[in-house]
Amino acid sequence: MEAAPAPVPAPTLPPSGPRGVLQQNRQFLDFFWDIAKPQQEVRLAATESLLRYLRASEQEDELKYTLKRLIDGLGATREAARPGFSLALAQVLQFFEEIPLHAVLQQIKEKHNLERVKKKLFRNAAFGNFFGVLSLFQSGRLAKDKKALLECVRLLQSLAQYHAHLRDLPRKTLVDILSEIPEAVFEEVLFSALQADLTSAFSTPEQLHLLLVGIQKFPGVLKPSKLKILLGSSAIVTMENIPRLVKVLKTAARSEKKDRNLPRVGLDLLRVSVKEGAFELFWKEAVENGLLKEKSGPNSYMCYRLLGSALPLLSLDQLQIVLRGDVMRHYGDHVVSAQLPDRFKFAPEMETYVNSFLEGCDDPEKQLAVMIGFSTLTNQGYPVVPSFWKVVKHLQPAALLKYVDWLKRMFLRPEFDCCLDFTTSRQKQNQEKVNMTQHRVVRLRKWIIARLVSIIDSQGKKEEDLVIDVVRFCFFHAFFETQKPTSEIAETKSLPSVPLDGQSHSTAANLFFSLLQILNSLPVLGDTAEAVALREKHIHGVTADRNLWIYLIIQYASVLLSHEKHVKAVTPFTAEQRAAWDRMLQSLENLQKKEKESRSMEIFAFQHLLLLVGIHLFKTPAETQDLLNDLLNCIERAFDKKSKKKQQPDDEEPEWVEVIVEILLSLLSQPSLLMRRVSKSVFGRICPYMSKKALHLILNVLDPEQDQDEESAVVVMEETDKKKKTSLEDTNEEESADSSDDDSSGEDGEEDSEDENNNEGVDENFRNQLMNVLQAGNALGGDKSDEDVDDETMLALDENVSALFAEQQKRIQAKKDEKEKMRKEKILRRDFMIKVLDLIEVFLAKQPENPLVFDIIEPLLLVIERSMSSDSDKQEQDFLQKTADIFTNHLCRAKQYCRSVGDLREDLHALLESLVKRASKHTDSVLALYYFSASLYLFKVLKGNVARETATPLSPSKKKRKNSEGSSAQTDQLAGTGILDLKRVTMVYREALSGFLTRRKSALTGSMFLDLFNRFPVMCKPLIDTLVKSITAGARQHQQAQACMLLQRALQTRDLKLSMTTEEEWEELIRESTNQVSESLKAVSEFKVKVDQEKVIKCLELLNFLIKTVNQQKLNVELAELSQTLQALSQQEGFGKSVRLDSLYWNVMKLLGFARPKKEKAVARPEHAPGAEPLKRKKKGFLPATKKRKNRKKAPQESGAESSREAGPENGAESGREAGPEGGQAAAWKKNRKRKGGAGKAGAEGPSPKKAKGSHGRETQGKQSKAKKKKKKANKTPAQKA
Repeated sequence: MEAAPAPVPAPTLPPSGPRGVLQQNRQFLDFFWDIAKPQQEVRLAATESLLRYLRASEQEDELKYTLKRLIDGLGATREAARPGFSLALAQVLQFFEEIPLHAVLQQIKEKHNLERVKKKLFRNAAFGNFFGVLSLFQSGRLAKDKKALLECVRLLQSLAQYHAHLRDLPRKTLVDILSEIPEAVFEEVLFSALQADLTSAFSTPEQLHLLLVGIQKFPGVLKPSKLKILLGSSAIVTMENIPRLVKVLKTAARSEKKDRNLPRVGLDLLRVSVKEGAFELFWKEAVENGLLKEKSGPNSYMCYRLLGSALPLLSLDQLQIVLRGDVMRHYGDHVVSAQLPDRFKFAPEMETYVNSFLEGCDDPEKQLAVMIGFSTLTNQGYPVVPSFWKVVKHLQPAALLKYVDWLKRMFLRPEFDCCLDFTTSRQKQNQEKVNMTQHRVVRLRKWIIARLVSIIDSQGKKEEDLVIDVVRFCFFHAFFETQKPTSEIAETKSLPSVPLDGQSHSTAANLFFSLLQILNSLPVLGDTAEAVALREKHIHGVTADRNLWIYLIIQYASVLLSHEKHVKAVTPFTAEQRAAWDRMLQSLENLQKKEKESRSMEIFAFQHLLLLVGIHLFKTPAETQDLLNDLLNCIERAFDKKSKKKQQPDDEEPEWVEVIVEILLSLLSQPSLLMRRVSKSVFGRICPYMSKKALHLILNVLDPEQDQDEESAVVVMEETDKKKKTSLEDTNEEESADSSDDDSSGEDGEEDSEDENNNEGVDENFRNQLMNVLQAGNALGGDKSDEDVDDETMLALDENVSALFAEQQKRIQAKKDEKEKMRKEKILRRDFMIKVLDLIEVFLAKQPENPLVFDIIEPLLLVIERSMSSDSDKQEQDFLQKTADIFTNHLCRAKQYCRSVGDLREDLHALLESLVKRASKHTDSVLALYYFSASLYLFKVLKGNVARETATPLSPSKKKRKNSEGSSAQTDQLAGTGILDLKRVTMVYREALSGFLTRRKSALTGSMFLDLFNRFPVMCKPLIDTLVKSITAGARQHQQAQACMLLQRALQTRDLKLSMTTEEEWEELIRESTNQVSESLKAVSEFKVKVDQEKVIKCLELLNFLIKTVNQQKLNVELAELSQTLQALSQQEGFGKSVRLDSLYWNVMKLLGFARPKKEKAVARPEHAPGAEPLKRKKKGFLPATKKRKNRKKAPQESGAESSREAGPENGAESGREAGPEGGQAAAWKKNRKRKGGAGKAGAEGPSPKKAKGSHGRETQGKQSKAKKKKKKANKTPAQKA
């Protein structure tokens, strides 16, 4: 075809007829291919493009072709293509309203005729009809065309019988059509057509759903009188219809089993029952006495979904019926029994229903009814819903306030009559003889306190009054009891009906400290301008008037302690503890006065720490008393002006900062996130006052020698941690224990097997004891038989042996317990050390210029070294990772450092030497890198500190260095070394560099010295001689390659040339470097291993820089010997195997004046030479003439003669000689191969003019090579037949 594809969407002169449409352009046809693709985005884009094309085209032929293609695609074999064609057809019909729907429907029926289609294509045809109706409906025009509407409905009714293929899609589409058409159209057109389906509504869920939708959509048509005619009853939900409704619901439940959704018929039936005023009848008879009675999963889950879906539809009284019914109780039983693994859990889905209801409900009373209904669903007193329930955030303020009041009333006076309490069958079997009333009260109170704490932690809107009310309630019942009501304390007005026991107080206390953590991170509440301003500043843990929440608790506790006649503490204070408490209150007043004067964050931090320690006096009074007194003494000394002015403090008494650090360490040992955060905050405020002793108190924790000293504290922490875990359980631990009964036997079996394994290694002492017992019972008598021993003796012997084995078992168990205890203590110590690392991180961040930073280097290095050589469990890896991160990012790479280390000059130099030497002695490169990085940090510190007697600004030296060269530049550079002893440091690094380049095994790496040169160019000149010598003196090829790499980096440094006194010195360095590289390359004799190539590559990279420098700066360096060396190098075996090596080599040779030989390339020739006949194109699928048996011998001779004519007389003669006659098929194949090889060789060696003439011959040879491959396959066939 001569016409090219049209660039515009709509051509001006389209050909007529479908064939003309196909020939028009490819863009139009591609739309239909994209519509059938599985990617939804591609299908949608193709549909939009097709519509734009048709709008711009306005050609009737194209529109007809589009309809034909889209209708054909409705029954496509690929499932993803059908919706694409259906949507495209709907869009076309929606835009081109002139297309009659009835005609399109007839075309669909004709194309996908179910009566004439083949059996294997019946499913596709059924889907074609269905998607055709769906496209007509989605076009939005179906309601306007009554004739097409009626035929679509009838077609869907006929398609409904093919349930095996279409499932319930026709019925669902029919329901969708009903929901979109007007009532008048339904009454006029569809009512008569659907009358049969409506009459048999109780037969299938789909038909019942159709009737329910009609009742809700067309109440004027489907009146009770018509329902009486259709169904025999004027209402759907009647006592007579209940059995049929239950049957339909069961069928619907089974059909939705896999989808796990509520069938649409169920939701519509709920709505109709509410509308008819028969909801109670439906719920009691159809749901509870119908669906729920049959013990099956689909029925139960459908009941639960009906419960959740009914919440927004019901009134307050109806909500009470549902929330107090059997479905609710059955749901609670499911929640408890579903705790076992691998069981379907409906609780998340129910939470979604409740969340949706609370979010969309505006009635606080309904919200409160639902929250109380689910909170009173209890299993032996413990509610089945979690204490932390996210749905609480949607409660309105009035409903939330009433709900909190209800929770407090239930805590004080549990009313189990209003609870929907149940006991599972497993619990009934394992139930012990306990006081069930007390047991239920304890469980309920535990959940209520946890729920109150979670309300404060929720994201909903709360007021400060509500928060302080909950905090006071939790604090009071955790640590106090009411003796006599008083109006001054609201918590004493109502006494508990069942007194709180010790377990309830302990649980409330633990949850109260969890509440403290929540309050510490709570944003400022309220809508006032000041509260909004504080929230914008991201201030947490304070009220709108800037008071700490914990300070309000301390005030409330002080009020409680002052009313001893009305309130009694659970653990009364001793006189010393009360004195510490009063002293703390006085100190708080003093700190608040100072804070108002100075607004210092240090005072705020100390105040927070004091409040936190003081509140712990209620939980652990004995341990907290001494801690509180020490803290008070420290605060007094820290803020006492007289003590600050003392020039000679008492050496025996520790400084206040040391005591504060000890207090912080003791607080970190407790398993409390609040303690950890407050400790970090306070430590950040006292960092400027840190002393060496205080810092070493922290560093000693990381010392392995201190592990034994921490053992006692760790054990205490372990016990408290256990108590907290047991008290903070938020789920039904009893149910979890019940559910784990099945696995107990397996665990016992595992323990027995472990005991047997441990008993295998019986010690000699136990063996001797067993022998003695047996000898004492005459059981080892050689001459006596078993019959001579009487029964009493045997019984006594059995008792002694059993006692001995029992004692041995106790010893084995004791060893196990001891081992487990040691393992737990190790975990706790490591956790404590991880917390202590937080303090070191804070100190490095707050005080990077403090000289005490240098004391942290070696302890952190020891921790890293010890952790890398110890066990690799997850906790140890976390500890190592955090330590390495602090050491690398916060210490070695810190932008700020100490600038007043004049007195520490000698110590820092000694430390630097030690670090470099230890890095050289290590066998692990990773550890060596940490030591080397620390030495570079010290290098930076020494270089950045200026000596006091020669302190001069750096800017003049920089200006001089820019404006002058030679000796002035060298003087400026030396002046920039600060207090660094360059000679001493040079010796250290030169020794390390020599060891790295001369030792066969070294933990140092080239990247370490590369970092040294990059960060401190002043070290390039002192170490340059070592690098130059190591190019040839390196221990191995790798070291020599590293020397070349480092020398190249050093030479590229601008400061190196500036440090040279004369130009001759620089020229001599370049000359010596060039000679060394030349000598190193002379030693290369082969390229067998990768290391040889690496060395040569580094040498060539260095030579590239050296030769460029010589040429650019016109240095007097002789390069003739180097050229000879490089030419000899290229002759070595294996030289050309590396592409990179070859490229670098010729880059260097180009700089020396050598040109890279060009590879001969074949000249492009026209397809047919002038005057030559073009080759005939062979038809695909036919055997070529040369492959036929009768022409197999003729083909080589003819092709040989042709190639001889094309290649010239000499090549032709050679080809003729090679193509001499040889008999048989093998001979013919050999002749063909030799002839082609000879022709190729002649073409390669011949002069270029003859190559041009042989282009057609080469083309013929290429085709003959393809024929040769086919010939091989053809040759096999006769042999196999023979």
